[in-house]
Amino acid sequence: MTDMNIIDTIGNTPLVRVNRVLTPEAKANNVRILIKLEMQNPGGSIKDRIAKNMLEDAERSGTLKPGMTVVEYTSGNTGIGIAMICAAKGYKCIICMPQLPPFEERYIVCRMFGADVHLTAPALGMPGLKSYTEDLVEKNEGYFLVNQFFNEANPSIHYTTTGPEIWEQSGENVDYFITGVGTGGTATGTGKYLCEKNPNCKVICVEPTESRVHLGAAHTPHTILGIGAGVPTHFLTELAPGQPFAEGSRGLVSEFLSASSSESIEWATKLAKTEGIMVGPSSGATLKVAMDLAERPEAKGKTIVVIAASHGIRYTAHPLWKEMKQEAKTALPQPPNMSKDKGTLFWDSSEA
Repeated sequence: MTDMNIIDTIGNTPLVRVNRVLTPEAKANNVRILIKLEMQNPGGSIKDRIAKNMLEDAERSGTLKPGMTVVEYTSGNTGIGIAMICAAKGYKCIICMPQLPPFEERYIVCRMFGADVHLTAPALGMPGLKSYTEDLVEKNEGYFLVNQFFNEANPSIHYTTTGPEIWEQSGENVDYFITGVGTGGTATGTGKYLCEKNPNCKVICVEPTESRVHLGAAHTPHTILGIGAGVPTHFLTELAPGQPFAEGSRGLVSEFLSASSSESIEWATKLAKTEGIMVGPSSGATLKVAMDLAERPEAKGKTIVVIAASHGIRYTAHPLWKEMKQEAKTALPQPPNMSKDKGTLFWDSSEA
């Protein structure tokens, strides 16, 4: 018998070791790579953690009251987490995101949780999305803006939960911590905890190669959903206020490394086919960077922890699934072939 609700199941996700996906150089270096399976959260991503904490922090402070409407702008996973928790708590919810085809699953899932979804002009990017959402909240009394990119309840939950979980599950042995840069909350919160436990721990932030804004480069379009919003994040900016964004360290972050859109798909696919772990493109990016680090001489014998932020099944409208969807379209024709006189086997994928 249990009295838990769905919100109570957030966190305490598994940390697993991978072996078969390692490059020969990483294996020769005797590197231990551990992946934190954040897709095991009930809403399917690491963003469930911050969604829960930001809403409950606002409830505790009295900023969010029964009958109010919760509003957030997002690339998707935070919106899903917020929509899920609003459904469980009984709040009305509005999720704002860009009107782009890869967001199809996010739109559908948010709507299934009962949230309304507002889609903004893609060409206006994150600034346009942010501006629309802030105007919406300002013009409507009783609307509460979650504001994940600036809400301190974001990094704080990673400091109090994600970091301690990783430290304990790893056997109190973390030499590198790798995470993608979405809001910067995971890097700053989890990174702070791990660096307190091991001052020699190196925190590595991953950006799309096409959008290395934390090194001062220009943003260009990419397909790694969940990271690379195109503007420097508040939490990483505040690690070293006034310091220009350039090569090198920033506060507790040792390095900003990158993976391209195609590399993120390549490594997400490899992880599924060699380890049975299905992840989204941002996790493919963090794994690619983990392999780069694992091949360095100084990483010999070290432990590298990688965040797998979300499940790959959430990205069927993304280029990650393009090849499989094309094959499935041929394998499963519409309408189906209902012939009874053409044998039993109609398709063998090994011959595709």
